Amino acid sequence: MNPGTDRGTDRRTVLAGAAALGAAATLPLSLTPGTAYAAGGHAVDADAAAGDAAALRARWHTLLTGGAGLDLTDERIAAAVARTGRAATTAATGLDPSRTDGLFADLTSGTLSNHVTTSFKRLATIATAWAVPGTPQYGDAALADLLLAGVDWMLTHRYGPEHTRFDNDWDWEIGSALALNDTSVLLYDVLGTERLARITTAVRHYTPDPNLWRADRQIATGANRVWISTVVAVNAVLRADGDDLVRVRDALSDVEGSGANSVLAFNDRADGSAGTGEGFYSDGSFLQHYRHPYNGGYGKELLNNLSRLLNLLAGTEWAVTDPELDNVRAWVDEGFDPLMARGDVMASVCGREIARPSKQGHASAQTVVEAVVRLIPSFPGDTADRFTALVKQWIAEDTYRDFLAVTDLASLVAARRVLDSPVPARGPLVAHKQHPRMDKAAHHRPSFALGISAYSSRIYNYESIQNENLHGWHLSDGMVLLYTDDLGHYSEDYWPTVDAARLPGTTVVAGRPADAAGQRTTSTADWAGGTALPGTTLGAYGMELRAYGSSLHGLKSWFCLDDVIACVGSGITADAGPVETVVENRKLRDPRAALLVDGKAAPTGAGWSARLDGARWLHAEGTGGYVFPKPATLRALREERTATWREINLKYGTDTPVTRPYLTLWQDHGAAPDGAGYFWLQAPAASAARTRQWAAAPPVELVCDSTAVHAVRRRADGLLAANFWTAGATPSQELAADGPVSVLVRPEGRTVTVALSDPTQLRSSVVVDLARRGLTVVAAAPGVRVTATGRGVRITADTADLHGATLSLTLKRS
Repeated sequence: MNPGTDRGTDRRTVLAGAAALGAAATLPLSLTPGTAYAAGGHAVDADAAAGDAAALRARWHTLLTGGAGLDLTDERIAAAVARTGRAATTAATGLDPSRTDGLFADLTSGTLSNHVTTSFKRLATIATAWAVPGTPQYGDAALADLLLAGVDWMLTHRYGPEHTRFDNDWDWEIGSALALNDTSVLLYDVLGTERLARITTAVRHYTPDPNLWRADRQIATGANRVWISTVVAVNAVLRADGDDLVRVRDALSDVEGSGANSVLAFNDRADGSAGTGEGFYSDGSFLQHYRHPYNGGYGKELLNNLSRLLNLLAGTEWAVTDPELDNVRAWVDEGFDPLMARGDVMASVCGREIARPSKQGHASAQTVVEAVVRLIPSFPGDTADRFTALVKQWIAEDTYRDFLAVTDLASLVAARRVLDSPVPARGPLVAHKQHPRMDKAAHHRPSFALGISAYSSRIYNYESIQNENLHGWHLSDGMVLLYTDDLGHYSEDYWPTVDAARLPGTTVVAGRPADAAGQRTTSTADWAGGTALPGTTLGAYGMELRAYGSSLHGLKSWFCLDDVIACVGSGITADAGPVETVVENRKLRDPRAALLVDGKAAPTGAGWSARLDGARWLHAEGTGGYVFPKPATLRALREERTATWREINLKYGTDTPVTRPYLTLWQDHGAAPDGAGYFWLQAPAASAARTRQWAAAPPVELVCDSTAVHAVRRRADGLLAANFWTAGATPSQELAADGPVSVLVRPEGRTVTVALSDPTQLRSSVVVDLARRGLTVVAAAPGVRVTATGRGVRITADTADLHGATLSLTLKRS
């Protein structure tokens, strides 16, 4: 194989010699760079090239099968091998190369491209079992002939230069190509020269360049670029083409485009240069399709495929040496860990994948764990130990889905090595994390996690393309997702059966919009975001809601104060239609789970509904408590909801009806409200006794709920949290601002810590006046200045180009 000559010399010169994450990875095989090449990078002889190609094929084969020497006496390994065999048996059902309409009877469409990809995936599944010792299919000659006939059928009837592509480019250039590549590696020794040439020609016809994709050859970005690069890389290995491996290596850094489309660099780069807008940001946000939050969708696929590519190329002439590869560590720390909740990935960042039945049951988290397991050997010592501790925690805390019982063989082998390490598990995440680049927040406490989903002029509300996610209307209208010890809550058919017009936390005009109505829409409002106090689980978050398709407008805040979330709304106004704010909409683990209303048990039968006048507190068994310091009128409903996945996903949905029990609680603001509001305290996972106690003495008091400012105070320590929508002040003038800003003020002993941000991401500076005398500065973030005033201090913070990030300072009482 020829390592080729470098294109984009200027950028590659910068990259050369960098400490490459992954260059020294511990792999089943290793190559000695340079031994097979003459000066100038040209292969010395065909035998050396073939040897290198064989070594790389062996690496990929190991990624697919777990490699040689599997211990079949190990119960976990034996179970995984049996699982591989069963999957192949299922995949082979109906495989018939004598058919003329389709290789499989249920995949005959000439207009749906996913039928092509699914056919290739089934062949790859069968080929995997054929290549894994211990399966019923292992080495079966008749099965090999059937697989080869199946590949021939697909090349003759569906896939290759002589066929016209249809429907979705992804299937032709990525989905089908990846599966066909894998099948070819697995069957390499029985393919024959002519068939191999036909396969590689077909794949190159659709995917010739790791920088470009789609029929009109657009620049590939984000996860698509890594997918495309993976296709080209494995195809290059099959053809023993080192030049294409150079192109793959360089495509990850976008050498040809001087780095503009690099998947390794953050989009908000330190040098101020603009990225594509797609990919990771330094705060951990991941965007794909320009403005859609997608850590749990495209983001996890980027991480997964990149980890496989790094494994393939490590220690070779084609190893990635871009110093920005080190950003992968931050992706895991900032972009995945805070968005994982005991084996689930928060649905607010999974895009349209939430509407796929195959992606429920913690499947997305499995992909993340597999990718990080694959990366651990490439990290330096301390980092490797830290991620070992992290993976141990992720695997241990997901008691809903046993990772070791569902993962592939190679990941199982690698995960067992991680679990055998003496490094202890990290422990549960306790943190408050905001992602201002994608208008999301995550709040983690020992007994629960909570995710808040907003959108703005910068971020789309939801994605519904390819006839998927048809009911995602309110996914970013202030949706609050609560993760408790009911680890399967958002699995087991939640998304097709939940009332998508009443998602928890949202304020909506009641009714059912048309399928996919308003998808890929930004808000006309800029205010979405908040402030997080470093090193604590204290955060203020909010959004100005300007609903799609109606005149509904409102201001919504969530003050996350450790175990209590103070929910505040004001200015809720609409020209027409009944408006509701949804307190909770919970799929019940126990259909008869108790609901206490001011201490009295409500009926538990399905079909019960009631108006709850003057409610002061509610407790939902298995979920937690809700305290209304100002008695509120609520509506409550228990119901059995029946739906099919096809209703929310025409492409991948099924027609089998599923039924699930729900409890829904909401405040009815009436028809065409003018200036309505709400205030309640949510106490996730709290007991009924604790909820009753907090109702008698609320731990958080409402300071202000005007259209200028929302503010609350925690009674225990005097912490003050405020979201200023405009210039204004709290009623006592204790806190004032010159415009939009989110602020936390925490007194602690003789110090006062202040955190603030510009949630509009438009202001060059913000000014906050704090009416507390005798304060002097101990420490302040760059760009923060403090001056004395007659009533206290004035804090001026430079917020230009911070994109909503929090600034903090510490003051001391003299």
